[in-house]
Amino acid sequence: MAIDFAAIAPELVLTATAIVVLLVDLVLTGGAKQLVNPLAGIGALVAIGFTLPLWGDDRSTFGGTFVVNDYAVVLKLIFLVSLLAILGISWRYFAESRFFQGEYYFLLLVSFIGMLIMPSARDLLLLFVALETVSIPGFVMAGLRKRDLYSSEAAIKFFLIGVLSVALMLFGISMMYGFTGTTSLSGIAQELGQWGSSPPPLLLASLLLIIVGFGFKISAVPFHFWAPDTYAGSPIPVAAMLAVASKTAGFAGLIAVTFIAFEPFAEVWAPALGVLAIFTMSLGNLVALQQRDMVRLLAWSSVAQAGYMLIPFGLAASGAADVNEAAVQATVFYIAAYTLPNIGAFGVLVAVNRRSGYRSIEDFAGLGARHPFMAMAMTTFLLSLGGAPPTVGLWAKFAIVQAGARAGDTFAYVLLFFLIINSVIAFFYYLKVVWVMWMTEPRDGMEPVTPGVNLSLVTAALVFGTVLLFLLPGLISDATAATDLVAGLS
Repeated sequence: MAIDFAAIAPELVLTATAIVVLLVDLVLTGGAKQLVNPLAGIGALVAIGFTLPLWGDDRSTFGGTFVVNDYAVVLKLIFLVSLLAILGISWRYFAESRFFQGEYYFLLLVSFIGMLIMPSARDLLLLFVALETVSIPGFVMAGLRKRDLYSSEAAIKFFLIGVLSVALMLFGISMMYGFTGTTSLSGIAQELGQWGSSPPPLLLASLLLIIVGFGFKISAVPFHFWAPDTYAGSPIPVAAMLAVASKTAGFAGLIAVTFIAFEPFAEVWAPALGVLAIFTMSLGNLVALQQRDMVRLLAWSSVAQAGYMLIPFGLAASGAADVNEAAVQATVFYIAAYTLPNIGAFGVLVAVNRRSGYRSIEDFAGLGARHPFMAMAMTTFLLSLGGAPPTVGLWAKFAIVQAGARAGDTFAYVLLFFLIINSVIAFFYYLKVVWVMWMTEPRDGMEPVTPGVNLSLVTAALVFGTVLLFLLPGLISDATAATDLVAGLS
């Protein structure tokens, strides 16, 4: 079997970078260990360079289990930009913390290798391997602060829930293989299509177990309970990775299994995921209203954002091909729009959260006076997460509304109603932080905010991207609409 090395070049580049980072860390000492950060960044840039030529060139290798098309390229570029942003906010945090820098960057790169594989996987087993390649390094990274009880708690909770989701997913995959005789996504779709409207209960149970496994990864209600504690106990850059890149990789896998393998049973899983979306965004926003810790607020916000991204899956209940196409495009657009401001918010938190351990909302008091740029940046990021102009978050929610309007059925309008209501609720806690930053006085004895040149540049780039994509949303929408994503998935 011939291997198309051009198709897997981005993954190979990151693999080589991870190995080099680990080896270089072995020979560096003291402050020189920080050099592994720019080394990892160079690897990410080279991977982007190998990804861009794949646009418009459909490729398949490993017996059709690995496919590269425009859909995969868009998501790979989103993941690689996420990697660069997370590396940017990690420099300051790990330079000051002085612990396990080489191990952290190696594990981060390995996790992103799994993310790059996810949108190209066309086999349940490859999807599973990719998902666990994303998750297993996260178990270790969450507990890097070994002397911190909260970090150890975060790692154990993440690990235990991760093991549970693995068991459920593997059980579902084994039953699905027993019914269909294949693990190929397109092959499963063909076999499921033969069951008609009366599939056996165990077949539906296997479908449910696989989707539940992804539900844990994306922290959808009721599989979300690990997320707030894990984010709060993890190093802040790790929390950003889990909240953004890891979650969006889970959605990439969920798109593949639902819109390809399980498409014949859309009338079963689409309403279920739509109801799940309602509960996820509602609970996430209502609990976020009560939070005083910034990491927990962003964690519950991340749960709510997962609910928004689940809405397009619920729209597939209509069964129309054009609605499915619009739903996938809206999801990919939302993934791109969600990435920049969320990583940026964690980056500002890194700037404010120094050795003194600033974490609560009150510790952002007077940030507009203490560091106007960081306050402006955080305001931009929070407005984008809420979906307000002039940020890309507005167009992300509008893309979901457009997909719902195309569906045009009662269930779609119910989902859009809850989207609007929850978006309004979210502004209460986002604007609460904005109010504290701009309209309150700093407390006595608060340390000055000195983010440094590196973190300031990264934050400025994320602000620029968040506003630029509001002004030029076609940079994303044209890319997602350039190909028939649903057809290109198979």
